[in-house]
Amino acid sequence: MVNSQAPGMASPPRLCAGCGGKIADRFLLFSMERYWHTRCLKCSCCHAQLGDIGTTCYSKGGMILCRSDYIRLFGHSGACSACGQSIPANEMVMRAQGSVYHLKCFSCATCRNRLVPGDRFHYVNGTIFCEHDRPGATLLTSHLPPLQTNPVLTDQKVC
Repeated sequence: MVNSQAPGMASPPRLCAGCGGKIADRFLLFSMERYWHTRCLKCSCCHAQLGDIGTTCYSKGGMILCRSDYIRLFGHSGACSACGQSIPANEMVMRAQGSVYHLKCFSCATCRNRLVPGDRFHYVNGTIFCEHDRPGATLLTSHLPPLQTNPVLTDQKVC
């Protein structure tokens, strides 16, 4: 995002990508290869005017985001904490302790069973464990079916 003075009378007036109006302001913003009024370049989530809160903005899936909303939605890297692959903006995700995961990647490190919203799990040193495989748990003879609820209380719950 670049904040610059608007062109003088010699150049044709620029049109704002946000409102479509002519930019006659003293300053304008240039972001994502388009020009913006300072009041029109806003975060799609919190609606903060991006020129007022910093010199960077993020774009993903057609959304324009401030740094904190980008991190909240996509994690620090915009990538899945398990596989490292990019997470598309329109994809549902699972979250644990500030990390973001593809739905298919949110699984127990021991048995690889996928966890779904409502499943109980333990998050130990950045590793996800199902109820059966949690560290320090008494071993059971077999896993419960993936969709069956385990009645043991735990430290966390998905969503």
